[in-house]
Amino acid sequence: MRNHLVPVTAAALVAVSSFAFAATQHHATGSVKTYDSKAMTLSLDDGSTYTLPKSFKDPGLKTGEKVNVAWQQSGTMKMVDKVTIQK
Repeated sequence: MRNHLVPVTAAALVAVSSFAFAATQHHATGSVKTYDSKAMTLSLDDGSTYTLPKSFKDPGLKTGEKVNVAWQQSGTMKMVDKVTIQK
């Protein structure tokens, strides 16, 4: 029984650490270049484009407005968790 405990524990640690790595949240700050509510995309003045979730509620985004974007990488897409307008 003890011989199986070490490999199982090691495997669990590797699985948990890789899962935590996948859920890394990033932040970006910039000015809104475009906001497309139909395509559910937000582009900033630095050229980065983010995909908004279907549940996204527009906080009043306008072109040129400075925002902070919290996002996660999902394949090649940057999926938005939250958009905050900076004052």
